[in-house]
Amino acid sequence: MKKFLTIVGMAVSLAGPALADSPPPPSLTANGETIEYAVPDMATVTLGVVSEARTAREALDANNAEMGKVIDAIKAAGVAEKDIGTTGFNIGPVWSNPQPKTDGTVDAPRITGYQVSNQVAVVIRDLAKAGTVLDATVSAGANQAAQIDFGLADRTPVEDKAMAGAIADANRKAKLMADAAGVKLVRILSVAANQNGPGPFPAPMAMRAEMKAVPVMAGERSIAASATVVWEIAGK
Repeated sequence: MKKFLTIVGMAVSLAGPALADSPPPPSLTANGETIEYAVPDMATVTLGVVSEARTAREALDANNAEMGKVIDAIKAAGVAEKDIGTTGFNIGPVWSNPQPKTDGTVDAPRITGYQVSNQVAVVIRDLAKAGTVLDATVSAGANQAAQIDFGLADRTPVEDKAMAGAIADANRKAKLMADAAGVKLVRILSVAANQNGPGPFPAPMAMRAEMKAVPVMAGERSIAASATVVWEIAGK
């Protein structure tokens, strides 16, 4: 995710009216950047149930029953219904895998059954419950590969701090360059800031029947920002 902030002509009102044909003032451009870190406070878990049966109807009925148990388990673990959403549903045939015969011929593949897959994304707003939710879903019948996306419920404070830090870094470098060049900074002509949030970081998981007391480690997330500040300069 990118956020752009552009401020142009911050000090125009302090100067007198400029002539249309006046040359631009001498300027100095400095780039700044910073990275801020924050511990995630929420997670989105994607999981599901895969069922197979002789007919599509039987596979669907089995999947509906198992998925109902999984959703009930998620709710019982303290997740609100609004935080559970279907992300994928599929019904398809299961084909045989014929092996070559002694005479070198191979039979054509045939449908041996049907498979139904149903996936949901679960938003866990209290990370302390993540392990409990995962345990509950596997015990209830979830058997499809899943992943966890860690994130922040409110990224604004960290994003604002990163943007301010990038602008401050650009101004620090501008002063350093001005001193080295023997000029002085007069006023800021423009500021442009660019924010690059990392987005959710997916952690792959394997759903296994023996999963117990799932340890969930959120780690840290980084949010980077960069800025470009243009200063008017003059001789000392």
